[in-house]
Amino acid sequence: MAQGILEEVLMNTALVEDLAEVAKDEALLQGVVMRTRETPNSSELVTYAPLTLFPTSVPKAVFLQALAVQTHYNTLVDRISQDSDFLKEALASTIEVDDFTARLFRIYQQILKEGRSQSIVLGLNRSDYMLDQRDDGTSSLKQIEINTIAACFGGLSSRTPDVHRHVLKVAGRLEESQHILDNNPAAGLAQGIAKAWELYGSERAVIVFLVEENPEIFDHRYVEKELWKRNIRSIRRRFDDVSRTGSLDQDKRLFIDGLEVAVVYFRTGFMPQNYTTEQSWDVRLMMECSRAVKCPDISTHLAGTKKVQQVLARPGVLEKFFPDQPQAVELIRATFAGLYTLDMGPEGDKTVAMALAEPDRFVLKPQREGGGNNIYGSEICQVLEAVKDSTERTAYILMDKIHPAPVHNYLLRRDAPLKMSTCLSELGVFGAYVRRGEDMVMNECVGHLLRTKSSEHSDGGVAAGVAVLDNPLLI
Repeated sequence: MAQGILEEVLMNTALVEDLAEVAKDEALLQGVVMRTRETPNSSELVTYAPLTLFPTSVPKAVFLQALAVQTHYNTLVDRISQDSDFLKEALASTIEVDDFTARLFRIYQQILKEGRSQSIVLGLNRSDYMLDQRDDGTSSLKQIEINTIAACFGGLSSRTPDVHRHVLKVAGRLEESQHILDNNPAAGLAQGIAKAWELYGSERAVIVFLVEENPEIFDHRYVEKELWKRNIRSIRRRFDDVSRTGSLDQDKRLFIDGLEVAVVYFRTGFMPQNYTTEQSWDVRLMMECSRAVKCPDISTHLAGTKKVQQVLARPGVLEKFFPDQPQAVELIRATFAGLYTLDMGPEGDKTVAMALAEPDRFVLKPQREGGGNNIYGSEICQVLEAVKDSTERTAYILMDKIHPAPVHNYLLRRDAPLKMSTCLSELGVFGAYVRRGEDMVMNECVGHLLRTKSSEHSDGGVAAGVAVLDNPLLI
């Protein structure tokens, strides 16, 4: 917690050991749990999800800035998804060299050709930031990426505030415990899904969570539970399940196991390895062609690519999407880090030279989600030296490296020794929107997520086994 917890608490070994046991038990009591690595497909054995012992101090003004800009990001993603000319131009070089993005784009082209079967659009996204430390000691909010598919930990982060409140109370920090914010992204994400289900217009229809088996099932369950509170039925299916029992009727209604599907909520499908067979791609296409509401649909999925993020940072591009909203442009642009093209030509050549000269200033980002994919330091030189004269370089973008202020905390993980770590944190903000035709019927910021990792790790999230769950303590 750095400023929020006195040094005497962090340095009191006996107290920290007691509080670690308290935190683990409270996490289990509050349902901040996950399946074990040994049994990822069974809930017979569960453990606490990795988390910090103490919440992390976050400047209040920067935190509120992240919340305030989220509805504009929702609008931006939605408008990009409707602009086929922009997506075609932005991704033209990428789809020449990146097979995964190209496969997605071919589905997109087929949908454009055949026409959309559903006018209802559901977007559940998470915009991720780090706080860049300025020379004067203040912090600047800089976006790392926006996740438009399978944005995770909205469920577990709804339960972590009570864990840290309890730890602070036991530590004798009652006042600080009262400053832990309420947070319930699960309810907000479910509200978006429920609104799309309602607009679909069939009480018998179900929500399908498209999943792969993983230890984070309880993160999904919290959203499912919120849907059940509204008496909306949800089922969990994998690509191969839908391949066996999924079909479209003559009206393009999607049926799985004989159940009509109102909404397909993708919690997988964002990495090449999620599509294990050609049948997986056939399933994706079938769902995109259907009348079911997709979260995300294929155009919204493409709107979240790293290449689109880089193109948006070009002068005049945001103004295209917000022609009469200079304040929205200003709020969004203020969160941009430096982003640079690696397309073939003088501008891309300049980017390559800049990265090779000072690799520690940058992050090299491929068109991948899921954490652990970015390239840093000397590895940037290795990759760029190999592809600098080839179109292969256009599969990446270059971004300024963000430098958050390190803090000290304890990272609690099953079977890991208890030790103080120097940590860096990443703030995520969840957005939910629903549009029917031209009418935006819901556009909200629905919660936040703080993840913290040891500074020795350059990349990777909670699911990748690097970061842990945290809470902001506003200062």
